[in-house]
Amino acid sequence: MIEKGTWVLIHRVILEPAERAPQVPEDTRRVPLEMWIKGYLKEDAEIGDTVEVRTRTGRSETGTLLEAGPHYKHDFGSYVPELQMINDQVRDILFGGDPS
Repeated sequence: MIEKGTWVLIHRVILEPAERAPQVPEDTRRVPLEMWIKGYLKEDAEIGDTVEVRTRTGRSETGTLLEAGPHYKHDFGSYVPELQMINDQVRDILFGGDPS
């Protein structure tokens, strides 16, 4: 059970593919227009429930509850030694070498 007031992520389909505007590119028209919103849960709920949240800007939105405590999951990839070498070269060119 996820408690009322918890910061959560919800999802909602805004437009189905058949409802998309005709001027939208074909590859875009083939998929639904979707929205993911973060907000504070207004009532206790379980993952998968249709819920209402209050966003940071005070709006009320409804959607399917996906997760509690959402966070960014992207990164910038693995360490690339060549980039460190480039950093050292640029530092040398601009500032005359490593400041230590």
